[in-house]
Amino acid sequence: MQTQDYGLIRQQESILATNRVLRNTYLLLGLTLLFSALTAGLAMVSNAAPLNPFITIILYMGLLFGTFKLQNSGWGLLMVFALTGFLGYTLGPILNMYIQNFANGSQLIMTALGATGIIFFGLSAYALTTRKDFSYLGGFLFAAIMVAFLLGLGAMVFNISGLSLVISGAFVLLSAGLILFHTSQIIHGGETNYIVATVSIYVALYNLFLNLLALLSAFSGRNN
Repeated sequence: MQTQDYGLIRQQESILATNRVLRNTYLLLGLTLLFSALTAGLAMVSNAAPLNPFITIILYMGLLFGTFKLQNSGWGLLMVFALTGFLGYTLGPILNMYIQNFANGSQLIMTALGATGIIFFGLSAYALTTRKDFSYLGGFLFAAIMVAFLLGLGAMVFNISGLSLVISGAFVLLSAGLILFHTSQIIHGGETNYIVATVSIYVALYNLFLNLLALLSAFSGRNN
């Protein structure tokens, strides 16, 4: 009888811990999205020049490493905002480019933003209501992202527009898979740190938005 009571208590504690991680993750995610929107807006208003892609990657990896390194301390929260603020700032020049080069640039941005929100809420709701375990996707997603990333570098260096379009489509699907995977990890106790969970979902949303925007713009006419 005592063993059953102990097991029930442990189960209840596990559920409470999972709910706490989920709640903190969504709260921090909302704050970081607002903060990155602010830094993106500042970059747009100031007409900030785009950073060199390789410098962007180096800074991103450094901030990401720092965030994971400090995930269990208060400094981890500062690193989260530094990382997401930086990524938001890099969006500014990109969004300005779409507005300047496409007759319907603002509409493309809003459409991509709306689609990103719908996909995120839809996939999150699916994972939360069905409680399916998507942990089996982890290995495949990691390998597929590495391949897509390397192909993306090749397309950028050699300016292969057709390949870039295919890669954007692949990243949309992979980002959707990452949202399912990370949400599932929180639900089933595979991820217990809300800082790591927030950054993981934020990066998936960032890539989802950018690649949806790239796909939408590919079927839209330019001003010139």
